[in-house]
Amino acid sequence: MTTIIEKYQANKKKQIAIRPMFNPGKDNMGLEKYNLTLFDNVYHEEQLACLEANGVKRYLTGLNEFAPEIKTLPPSERDAKSKQIRELVSELEKELAANIVNADDPEFWNKVKLLRPDNDDFWGRISLRCGNEPVYLDPAKDPYDLIKLCAIEAGGFSMVGKSLEAASKMAKAPKFYLDKVETTVSHRTEVTKLRNKALSELQKLYDKNTNKLFLIAKVIDVDSIQYTKSTPNDVLYENMDAFINGLSVEKDKKKTAQQFLAVVDEEMETLKLRAIVKDAARYKVITNKSDGMIYHTLSGSQMGRTPSDVVEFLKNPLNEEILMQVMSDVESYWNN
Repeated sequence: MTTIIEKYQANKKKQIAIRPMFNPGKDNMGLEKYNLTLFDNVYHEEQLACLEANGVKRYLTGLNEFAPEIKTLPPSERDAKSKQIRELVSELEKELAANIVNADDPEFWNKVKLLRPDNDDFWGRISLRCGNEPVYLDPAKDPYDLIKLCAIEAGGFSMVGKSLEAASKMAKAPKFYLDKVETTVSHRTEVTKLRNKALSELQKLYDKNTNKLFLIAKVIDVDSIQYTKSTPNDVLYENMDAFINGLSVEKDKKKTAQQFLAVVDEEMETLKLRAIVKDAARYKVITNKSDGMIYHTLSGSQMGRTPSDVVEFLKNPLNEEILMQVMSDVESYWNN
């Protein structure tokens, strides 16, 4: 007969692990050069999180149907989650305490001995110890691994993200993340697909629209004035390829691919004006003054507070004379 633990694992891969979070683009005392998160033989150990209010302790176990996050679910979802929790607790009670409790028993929680939500002696001993090597969990065979898995998914360990995607979005990334093959691969392939799409757009530009590729390189590259009309297209391609692959100033490959695709989607008029405004600032054709505003250096006309404001200023037909002057001045550098 299939147990609830086996059912719980039915839609999961066999191999589940807690892995160190590694970001090669983030300074980590030099460890990033060696693909390490921690120094050798260094481990982080954390006890299961416990919240206390009015002298009452509540552990973040993922196995407490009275927890606030369960109570606030819609009725149908709450009932389903409560049933799942009871079945899991019933199986764990049987395995760990030889205590047979029917999940449908109205007195269920009164008969639970070991996994009661208020059992400090039990939950206070649940902890995780992680280092550079993956910590493998087998919740189908080891009941304590199942307990740790439920606790991680409930946010019971601050040092472990619920998934690679969740950990990547956190303001302060945890040291480790829960690696389930499906969710981790999905997150990784999302970045790969974005990068491949950006590289495909780059190839199309190189083959069919090098004028737009020139402007995109101007807008994206921090060192935009390195590009002139005589810059070989292969240089534009190589530098944009490096940008997309996170090999320039920005190291986050998802951000670089998204940024490149966003710029590709812009209309040529806006793209050209963005490139001109960017270089105009470098060539002092426009000037930032102490009042925080940007001015046309030659005429002294106020153009706005930000580069985006300046672009909109130049789009206005009333400012066509200044537009022609700025374009002429900047393009003289481009054609040099």
